[in-house]
Amino acid sequence: MLLELKDVSVNYGKVKALKNVSVEVAEGEMVSIVGANGAGKTTTLRTIAGLLHPVSGEVWFDGKRIDGRHTEDIVRRGVSLCMEGRRLFPHMTVVENLQMGGYCRKSSETRKNMEEVFEIFPVLKERQRQQAGTLSGGQQQMLTLGRSMMAKPRLLMLDEPSLGLAPLVVSDLAKTIKGLNERGLTVLLVEQNARMALRISDRAYALEVGAVAVEGDSESLAGNDYIRRAYLGV
Repeated sequence: MLLELKDVSVNYGKVKALKNVSVEVAEGEMVSIVGANGAGKTTTLRTIAGLLHPVSGEVWFDGKRIDGRHTEDIVRRGVSLCMEGRRLFPHMTVVENLQMGGYCRKSSETRKNMEEVFEIFPVLKERQRQQAGTLSGGQQQMLTLGRSMMAKPRLLMLDEPSLGLAPLVVSDLAKTIKGLNERGLTVLLVEQNARMALRISDRAYALEVGAVAVEGDSESLAGNDYIRRAYLGV
């Protein structure tokens, strides 16, 4: 397995945010984590990225234990987190935002990685000198994805990428994420939009109040009565 969470528990003060959560992601897979607000989805990603530390359990990446390591070290190992809400530098240009994403890479690698980002998102190349804050919502999400890819990750973690986007833009975004996975990039996708997440992922976990409620292949979960009632509105 490329990524393994083994019985991970995380607290916010006295509040148990995650309770013995176990998640596996094989290299080349796209795995989604769905659930309502407060279920522990973002906490899971932040724990993998080293922004939070488990009170118990272990996080392993590429055969090495990474919980307790600094975030910068985890990024250098090949883990990149695309955070919820885009969080761009609005007064910096598209190119400058992308350069920030490649800070841990050599300048020669940064130039190559930027060309790859421009190949995937041609509109970013067209607007490379434009301030990020003046882009449309969909273009900002492309830039956020591109910035995360500048670190040349082996595992790309996406936190609510469809949040606040129009349905047509969400559809295009789903195709883009699927395309990245088809290019060989391993993806861990966190989404409230369970319908979209289950449609494009290979396997999925449903979190409820900090614990895994259901897991399995995405097609089966899409037909699961619990998932249909709780997340698909049917």
